[in-house]
Amino acid sequence: MLTLAFDTATSVATSALVRDGEVVAERVSRAVRVLADAEELLERAGAEPRELSRLVVGTGPGSFTGVRIGLAAARALAFALDLPLAGVSTLDALAAGAPAAVPVVDAGRREVFTLLDGAPVVSAPAELPVEPGTTCVGDGAVRYREVLESLGAEIPRRESELHVPRARFHAELAHEFVDPGAVEPIYLRLPDAEQAR
Repeated sequence: MLTLAFDTATSVATSALVRDGEVVAERVSRAVRVLADAEELLERAGAEPRELSRLVVGTGPGSFTGVRIGLAAARALAFALDLPLAGVSTLDALAAGAPAAVPVVDAGRREVFTLLDGAPVVSAPAELPVEPGTTCVGDGAVRYREVLESLGAEIPRRESELHVPRARFHAELAHEFVDPGAVEPIYLRLPDAEQAR
C-alpha cells in the first residue's frame, strides 16, 4: 500500500510518501511546489505514479488559497490515476504531531484556527481557552507567541518541527477514502475577496 499525502493549508507545505505505514520520504516546502514535491518523493522511492494506492490531502482550515491549491492538486491526481482520496483536517494532523498540545494555525485578520472540544473554530488569539502550562503549536502559535505566553501557554522554539502539520500524520489519520469529488475543504469563514464585497 503506497500512499501519497500532502497539506498546503499553512505557510509551509508538507508532503510524505508512506508505504504500509512506514514513511519512505517526506518534504517541507511551499504550496506552489506540491506536485513537484510529489514527483521528487516518488523518484526518491524508486516508484512510479501508477504504483500509488491512494492519496490523502489536508483540508484546512488555513489559507483559503493554500487549501484550494492542495485540494485541486489532490483531486487532479486522484482523477488522473483513478485513486481514492481522503481528506484530513490540518488541525488534526498538527495535533497528532504534538500530542497533548493545542494546534494553532494563523487565520489572518488577527485570528487563529484551533480545535475546541475536537471541532475546528476561529478565534482571536487572546480569547483561546488555554490553561497555564499548555503547549501551543503551529504557525499561529509562533505568530502570536507573546499573546499566548501572556495567557500562560508555552510555545516551542520557532524552528521546531512541531509547528508544521506533517503529512505523515495525514496518512496515519486517513481512514475514509472516497471519490475525489466528495472531499470538501474546511472553511470557517468567507474568503477575504467575498468578505470585502
